[in-house]
Amino acid sequence: QVQLVESGGGLVQPGGSLTLSCVASGFPFSQYEMSWYRQAPGKERELVAGITKSARSTYYGDFAEGRFTISRDNAKNTVHLQMNSLNPDDTAVYYCNAALDLAGIEYWGQGTQVTVSA
Repeated sequence: QVQLVESGGGLVQPGGSLTLSCVASGFPFSQYEMSWYRQAPGKERELVAGITKSARSTYYGDFAEGRFTISRDNAKNTVHLQMNSLNPDDTAVYYCNAALDLAGIEYWGQGTQVTVSA
């Protein structure tokens, strides 16, 4: 059974930091490209950050560049998203995504809420 379980969300003040984690199971994690997406109320889901299966390359949405860092630990089937300098516009549900593009396979977690508010 495939599972992506996110954790680490919560309420944080503007300027604060959070680290999200996603633990994967039920598929060969090290073969999958991993990403974080987010969706704010009334908005479309958007890419936050992604990391290739070997972790050699990372990529970020424009709003995340310089503030967020994605990393992965293939030995622990885990991907992290370190978020710094958070602002209210970062308020959203954050989703973990696993993708095997050549096979057209992808999986989603259930999401974790991040709220940035004073």
